[in-house]
Amino acid sequence: MRILDENERVQFERLHSLKELLKPTDSPLIALVGDVMLDRFHHGTAYRLSRTAPVPSLRISQTEESPGAAAHIAKSLVSLGSEVRFFTAVGADGEGGRVLTALADASVDISAIISVEGWKTLTKIRFYGSREGLIDQTQMIMQADRGLEPLAPEVSESLIDAALESLKDAGALVLSDYDNGVITDAGIGRLIEAAKVLDVPVIIDPKLTGLDRSKGATIATFEKRGLELLRRRNLHKEESETISFLFDTFEWQAMLVLGGLNGTWLHTADGATEHFPCRAVVTNHQLGLHDAALTALALALGRGRSMVDAACLANAACECILGAESSEGFVSLRRLTLWLDEAAWQLQVSER
Repeated sequence: MRILDENERVQFERLHSLKELLKPTDSPLIALVGDVMLDRFHHGTAYRLSRTAPVPSLRISQTEESPGAAAHIAKSLVSLGSEVRFFTAVGADGEGGRVLTALADASVDISAIISVEGWKTLTKIRFYGSREGLIDQTQMIMQADRGLEPLAPEVSESLIDAALESLKDAGALVLSDYDNGVITDAGIGRLIEAAKVLDVPVIIDPKLTGLDRSKGATIATFEKRGLELLRRRNLHKEESETISFLFDTFEWQAMLVLGGLNGTWLHTADGATEHFPCRAVVTNHQLGLHDAALTALALALGRGRSMVDAACLANAACECILGAESSEGFVSLRRLTLWLDEAAWQLQVSER
């Protein structure tokens, strides 16, 4: 084993400390409010071009389904030992039934989920293909969405009211907004204000189209490419100007910027920045990075850990997703534990 320098020793001790978060314990409740969908994956080989259009014909060999969006966070938190109260809605249709069944099978409490008559569950259908003989080199060929009707306002209000009631027992509040109706402008404002009064950390994934809804959150996740786009829109010369603009405008305490293979950056309102490099060797896709980050942030902050510890765990969770198969959009206890062990080992044997 090589001798670690001071910075490496701090990283090594932090990784071992984070493993304590994954041990069975009496965890505070995590309140999760957000949209849910059914993810359907078709895998196959593109064996020829269609005779009627310049597109590949896909010979489907395997089809998988799993609940997605905020459901990834619910499943991950439960797998990591947290009690989760999940406030969302599904349609009273076959897809909604499969979402509920899959969540229940994963030990997620579905008692707060509303099944809405006459409303279709959002279903995202993704087609993955490869050339015959190159099975390991797959890529997404097309995505099709079904069920994009707005949710009735009274359903959203009912979910927000129930979530507000749960905050008094919560260690953290997670808001996962895919703009499918569960979270409204008024509803999210009520949740954030109530959480502030109760000193409950609010973790949010606002996306560029929902920034106005995120005002006052404790920490927000952001993509590196989204940050660059916002810099250009606002005619800022430096990224630091954009980061200052976001803190001044939306009053966050911290922001976690996700860079995929480039790792993650934690920015705090006092101007501090810390970068966590990506240690994943094999990367398959980036779907689910935000959900993984929200999961880790909620777990760490809900148990009273520092923002830096929470960001470090979020980086590890994102690394698990980068190396996962296309349908593995949630972070399991086993995968995250093994990855923390692997990261600590790499640190000891690295020649860098």
